[in-house]
Amino acid sequence: MRAIYFPSKDRTETGEIPDPVAGPGEVVIAVRASGICHTDIEVRRGNYGSSAFPIVPGHEYAGEIVETGAGVEGLRIGDRVVVDPNIECGTCAPCRRGWAHLCERLGAYGVTVNGGFAEKSVVRAAAAHPIGDMSYGMAALAEPVGCVLNGLSPLKGRIIDRALIFGAGPMGLLMGLTLKAQGIAEVVAVDRNEARLGMASAFGITGHMAGAPQLAGLHQSFDLAVDATGVPEVASSLLDYTANGGAALFFGVCPQEAHIGISPFEVFRRQLSLLGTHSLNHNIPRALETIRAIGPRIGTVVTHSLPMEEVAAILAGHPPADSMKVQMVLG
Repeated sequence: MRAIYFPSKDRTETGEIPDPVAGPGEVVIAVRASGICHTDIEVRRGNYGSSAFPIVPGHEYAGEIVETGAGVEGLRIGDRVVVDPNIECGTCAPCRRGWAHLCERLGAYGVTVNGGFAEKSVVRAAAAHPIGDMSYGMAALAEPVGCVLNGLSPLKGRIIDRALIFGAGPMGLLMGLTLKAQGIAEVVAVDRNEARLGMASAFGITGHMAGAPQLAGLHQSFDLAVDATGVPEVASSLLDYTANGGAALFFGVCPQEAHIGISPFEVFRRQLSLLGTHSLNHNIPRALETIRAIGPRIGTVVTHSLPMEEVAAILAGHPPADSMKVQMVLG
């Protein structure tokens, strides 16, 4: 079969690799849609360990089951499914607490074992979730929406009337759409890109350009302030916009070596909550429910649906101008 793969650090190739075979408890999926995530770029850079090479990237993908292994129940050939990529050990302390995404030996399809930028992919049957008649492109958004839901999970039970999101890229917009779907009255996005803010506005999300004078009037006025940029300077400003008793969520992926300054007295005096979340925690079914609640408009977050060769070029460092979510589409 044809696949995009990283043979070694900083290299991208497209070519023939052996077809996967379903072992006991596994299924083979013919991939129909597979989205690019910044994690794929980090995998290529070797930031998830050189031992993973060679690797087929891609952890946001959906397709059709074409083979089932021994012992698989509840799934059959022809089923349309989306993949939950995380692979946990099941025995470490976080796993025993139900925190699979914090597993001490966490792996993932497309990160530590071959993933979805190929014509076919073999996964554990438990990782394949039926999508019904949902389009493959929409279903492939379940992984990032799952990350959004996990990001919002520490806020359960809080009163949130106003939310501010720095960054109107794919993850920021999916965060905004999810908050709107959950009934948050006012969601505001800040970005440097007018086109992205225009897309946010079409979703009912108020948009402000970064550095705009209007931001001064938003001082300490949001129950939830989110960084979805991964820019340390932006992350360091969250408390300026968080209301007393509110929460600041570090959702974007800042560089590992980055540090920001926070006043512990301010956190104490204003009773602030500082939150960080990682990945998704086997919540793909909830993500699919959220996608259905948002409706077909969520599909506009995908600005480029491309063949394998063009996706390979993007993974090699050549993203299209003004792109949001990019997906490889096959079949």
